Amino acid sequence: MARASWLALLACVASTSCARSAPPSRFPDAASLLARLHEEQSCSRGLSGEGKIDYFGKEGRIRGSLLFMASSPDSVRLDVVSPFGATISTLTSNGKDFSLYDLRQKVFLQGPANACNLGRFTHVPMPPYALVSLLRGEPPLLVHTAPEASLAWEGGRYVVRIASKHSATEEIAVSLADADYDKPYAEQRLSLNSVEVRQQNYVLYRAELEQHDPASTAPPRTDPDGIDPDIPPSGPECHASVPRRLHLEVPAEEQDLVLSITEIAHNPPLQRGAFEQRPPGGVVVRSSPCQ
Repeated sequence: MARASWLALLACVASTSCARSAPPSRFPDAASLLARLHEEQSCSRGLSGEGKIDYFGKEGRIRGSLLFMASSPDSVRLDVVSPFGATISTLTSNGKDFSLYDLRQKVFLQGPANACNLGRFTHVPMPPYALVSLLRGEPPLLVHTAPEASLAWEGGRYVVRIASKHSATEEIAVSLADADYDKPYAEQRLSLNSVEVRQQNYVLYRAELEQHDPASTAPPRTDPDGIDPDIPPSGPECHASVPRRLHLEVPAEEQDLVLSITEIAHNPPLQRGAFEQRPPGGVVVRSSPCQ
C-alpha cells in the first residue's frame, strides 16, 4: 500500500493533476494581471549587479563572470570578466546604438541596438528592452490589443497568451505567492516564471526565471578623493523582488545561456556615458549592420 501511494505521488508530480486549484479571487483578464506585475516593479528604474554566466552552444561551453547594468527601457551594459579580474568583453546599448568590444580578438563592433546585435553577445535573439525587462522580472510584451491576450489558470499558475502581428505568439507564466492564495487578486504578489516567444511555431527564445528575492536600492556613488559630488541613485527607494537565476534558450539553434546572479541592486547611480563606449587604440573597428 505504501508503494502504491508513492507511485501515485510520483505520477502526480510528473503531471499537472496535483497542481493547486485556482485561487478564490482571480484576475479577471490578462491586462489586469500584467498591470499588477508591472506595478510591483514600478519603483525599479534600473539594475546593477554581478553573476556567473554559463553558455552551451555549437561553439562549446563558455563560462565566466559578468558585471551588468541596465536602465529602463532599453539601456544595458554587460562586461565579461576573466578569472584574473580583467575585462575581456564589453557590450553597451543605449537603445539606439550598439557597441561590442572583444579584447581577445581586438575587435570593436558598432551598429544599431537590435535583437540581432545583442545576440552576438548573449547568443539569444532578443532586443535590448527585452533583456532589461527580464532582469527586472517583468515580461517583454509583443505588440497586441486587449482582445488578443487571454488569461487562464493552468498547472497552479496564471498563464497569459498573446497573439501578435506576423503570426508571432507569446506565452507568459506567472506564479502566485503561497501566502497570498486567499487574498483579493489586487493584493496578490506575483513572480514571473517563464516567457516563450514564437514566430509561426518557431521558438525565437524561451526564458525561465527562478529564485525571486527582494533587492535593495544601490547606495550613492562617492568620489574617494572627495572632489566630485556624490551621484545619487537613479530612482526611488526600491525593494522589489527580482529573479536571481535567468535561463535563456533557443532550442532550434541549440543555444543555452544561464545567468546566476550573486549581487544585484535597484536604481544604481548612472554616470554620463555609462551605456556608450569608444574603441580603444590598436583594435579593428567594424560596422555591424545586423538585422
